[in-house]
Amino acid sequence: SGEIENSKVPARLAVMDSEGLSVLTAWAAGKFTASKIAAFIQESGIADEIDKKELIIPGYVAILSGAIEEKLPGWKITVGPREANAIPAFLKGRN
Repeated sequence: SGEIENSKVPARLAVMDSEGLSVLTAWAAGKFTASKIAAFIQESGIADEIDKKELIIPGYVAILSGAIEEKLPGWKITVGPREANAIPAFLKGRN
Protein backbone atom coordinates (compact mmCIF):
# COMPACT_ATOMS: atom_id res chain seq x y z
CA SER A 1 0.00 0.00 0.00
CA GLY A 2 2.95 2.32 0.61
CA GLU A 3 3.98 2.03 -3.02
CA ILE A 4 0.54 3.11 -4.23
CA GLU A 5 0.44 5.95 -1.72
CA ASN A 6 3.91 7.10 -2.81
CA SER A 7 2.76 7.33 -6.42
CA LYS A 8 0.27 10.09 -5.47
CA VAL A 9 -2.08 8.59 -8.09
CA PRO A 10 -5.63 8.00 -6.82
CA ALA A 11 -6.19 4.24 -6.72
CA ARG A 12 -7.87 1.53 -4.68
CA LEU A 13 -5.94 -1.47 -3.40
CA ALA A 14 -7.75 -4.81 -3.38
CA VAL A 15 -5.94 -7.43 -1.32
CA MET A 16 -7.02 -11.01 -1.89
CA ASP A 17 -6.05 -13.60 0.71
CA SER A 18 -3.32 -15.84 -0.67
CA GLU A 19 -2.84 -17.68 2.62
CA GLY A 20 0.49 -15.97 3.23
CA LEU A 21 1.95 -17.12 -0.09
CA SER A 22 3.60 -14.90 -2.67
CA VAL A 23 1.55 -14.20 -5.79
CA LEU A 24 3.58 -16.60 -7.91
CA THR A 25 3.49 -19.39 -5.30
CA ALA A 26 -0.26 -18.89 -4.75
CA TRP A 27 -0.84 -19.07 -8.52
CA ALA A 28 1.23 -22.26 -8.80
CA ALA A 29 -0.74 -23.77 -5.89
CA GLY A 30 -4.09 -22.94 -7.51
CA LYS A 31 -4.99 -20.39 -4.83
CA PHE A 32 -4.69 -17.33 -7.10
CA THR A 33 -6.71 -18.14 -10.22
CA ALA A 34 -8.77 -16.10 -12.66
CA SER A 35 -11.98 -17.51 -11.18
CA LYS A 36 -10.97 -16.70 -7.61
CA ILE A 37 -9.78 -13.21 -8.53
CA ALA A 38 -13.01 -12.46 -10.43
CA ALA A 39 -15.15 -13.77 -7.58
CA PHE A 40 -13.17 -11.68 -5.09
CA ILE A 41 -13.68 -8.50 -7.13
CA GLN A 42 -17.39 -9.20 -7.68
CA GLU A 43 -18.03 -10.03 -4.02
CA SER A 44 -16.11 -6.96 -2.83
CA GLY A 45 -18.72 -4.60 -4.28
CA ILE A 46 -15.97 -2.28 -5.52
CA ALA A 47 -17.65 -1.98 -8.94
CA ASP A 48 -20.42 0.06 -7.33
CA GLU A 49 -17.92 2.50 -5.82
CA ILE A 50 -15.74 3.34 -8.83
CA ASP A 51 -16.26 4.88 -12.26
CA LYS A 52 -13.29 3.39 -14.09
CA LYS A 53 -13.36 -0.40 -13.93
CA GLU A 54 -9.73 -1.35 -14.38
CA LEU A 55 -7.94 -4.12 -12.52
CA ILE A 56 -4.15 -4.06 -12.48
CA ILE A 57 -2.74 -7.50 -11.81
CA PRO A 58 0.83 -8.36 -10.80
CA GLY A 59 3.19 -8.93 -13.71
CA TYR A 60 4.07 -12.38 -12.42
CA VAL A 61 0.55 -13.60 -13.28
CA ALA A 62 0.21 -11.87 -16.65
CA ILE A 63 -0.94 -15.21 -18.07
CA LEU A 64 -4.24 -14.76 -16.17
CA SER A 65 -5.20 -11.46 -17.83
CA GLY A 66 -7.32 -12.93 -20.63
CA ALA A 67 -9.18 -15.35 -18.37
CA ILE A 68 -9.89 -12.61 -15.81
CA GLU A 69 -11.18 -10.33 -18.58
CA GLU A 70 -13.60 -13.07 -19.67
CA LYS A 71 -14.88 -13.46 -16.10
CA LEU A 72 -15.19 -9.71 -15.43
CA PRO A 73 -17.14 -8.25 -18.37
CA GLY A 74 -16.85 -4.49 -18.58
CA TRP A 75 -13.51 -4.44 -16.79
CA LYS A 76 -10.16 -3.59 -18.34
CA ILE A 77 -7.43 -5.92 -17.11
CA THR A 78 -3.94 -4.42 -17.13
CA VAL A 79 -0.71 -6.22 -16.37
CA GLY A 80 1.31 -4.24 -13.86
CA PRO A 81 4.90 -4.54 -12.74
CA ARG A 82 6.31 -7.72 -11.27
CA GLU A 83 7.73 -6.05 -8.16
CA ALA A 84 5.93 -3.68 -5.78
CA ASN A 85 8.78 -1.16 -5.82
CA ALA A 86 8.01 -0.47 -9.50
CA ILE A 87 4.36 0.47 -8.80
CA PRO A 88 4.89 4.25 -8.29
CA ALA A 89 6.66 4.70 -11.63
CA PHE A 90 4.14 2.44 -13.36
CA LEU A 91 1.15 4.42 -12.05
CA LYS A 92 2.75 7.82 -12.69
CA GLY A 93 3.63 6.78 -16.25
CA ARG A 94 -0.03 6.11 -17.04
CA ASN A 95 -1.26 9.68 -16.38
